[in-house]
Amino acid sequence: MLKLTISDAAEKLGVSKEAIHNRIRRGSLQSVVENGVKFVMLSQQSSSGVKATKQSDKKIAAHTDERYYKFLEEQNSKLQQKVETLQNETRSLRDQKEQMLIKEREKIEQIYKEKDEQLKNIINAISSKFILNAPDESFEAEIEHIEKDEPVDERRLTSLSKYLKSRDFSKKKRIKIKEEFKSRAKDDSRVIVVGKKYYIDLKKYDYSDFSL
Repeated sequence: MLKLTISDAAEKLGVSKEAIHNRIRRGSLQSVVENGVKFVMLSQQSSSGVKATKQSDKKIAAHTDERYYKFLEEQNSKLQQKVETLQNETRSLRDQKEQMLIKEREKIEQIYKEKDEQLKNIINAISSKFILNAPDESFEAEIEHIEKDEPVDERRLTSLSKYLKSRDFSKKKRIKIKEEFKSRAKDDSRVIVVGKKYYIDLKKYDYSDFSL
């Protein structure tokens, strides 16, 4: 049996002085008063039990801390894996988006290229038609000069009327051919119109599909 002061007993048991006084009042601890000083009677077994309890508490606390830290590490590892997966998916989606944008841009460029080419062809066709159909006195004079100086078969531009006169066609057939040239003049580039006259280019074009 150990005889300790209130302070020593509190330190021994790891509690406060007030807790020691409370135990004395409850009778869970024995005490004596000598020379006006109160002593606590503490058995060796009680002291050992307190130490064992403290050690056990420390072990439990240490085990709990270890499990907690292990749990945190596992959670951290899982979160890290999720972050890496999300980063990879984000990178993949960004690459796919870039490829899609490149393809769409190439399609748009191709469409505009084709449209530009079509527009260029249309403008050229309109310009050619306008030039061919535009009345030009000097051009007309040049044609008349050629018609006078060269045989029909050797001329490049020949008026339709003179060409028909040079062939053994009936009047009815000549009228029919002129009507045919008139109806096809707008859509057939082989029919050359200068002023109100129609011309043909025997060296450049084939007129076998006409009634010639």
